[in-house]
Amino acid sequence: MMAAWRLRQCARAAAGLLPAMLLANSVDANDIQATVRDATGQPLADAVVYAEPARGGGAVKSRKEALIEQIDKTYVPYVTAVQTGTFVNFPNRDSVRHHVYSFSPAKTFEIKLFSGVPAAPVQFDKAGEVVIGCNIHDQMIAHILVVDTPHFAKTGKDGVAKFDGLSAGDYTLRAWHPTAAPASEKVALTAKGHATQFRLAPRTQAAPRK
Repeated sequence: MMAAWRLRQCARAAAGLLPAMLLANSVDANDIQATVRDATGQPLADAVVYAEPARGGGAVKSRKEALIEQIDKTYVPYVTAVQTGTFVNFPNRDSVRHHVYSFSPAKTFEIKLFSGVPAAPVQFDKAGEVVIGCNIHDQMIAHILVVDTPHFAKTGKDGVAKFDGLSAGDYTLRAWHPTAAPASEKVALTAKGHATQFRLAPRTQAAPRK
């Protein structure tokens, strides 16, 4: 009887340690892996996790152009993360015309009624949150987070974001989601990599205007 009780206690203790062990063992050298959860503890998709070097500067600029499509009167993807200076294209895949715009402080612009691919992409040259709307279809909303660092990733349905290629050193790791309050932590990254978890509280401050 006593042996069975001890066995159950050991099993419970092992179960509690297993998630942390798996998280730590899944991180490669100089990688960062973050699991983002909402206030109830559920995995949070479409969260952006990014690492800012403590010393700043020297960041390699990304030259990749981002794409936000309009499909079935919906922006796809709902959340996009880009580095400052990135161009974003807004192709319209619908049979109806759209009017893309934003009044957000980080980027104010509009692409008036159009079909197909706009004549030119839009450059996002200031860090911050940008809310995108459609002047014809009010239900269409997308979010762009513009960051100065090239080190960022977006979570999937499992709430996990992972990025690599970082140099060892001190960073501020930040987690952001359009419906949640942002969170951050200080990280001293070594060759062992870094694994962490964020639990984001609901946002109390209104998002920037679309």
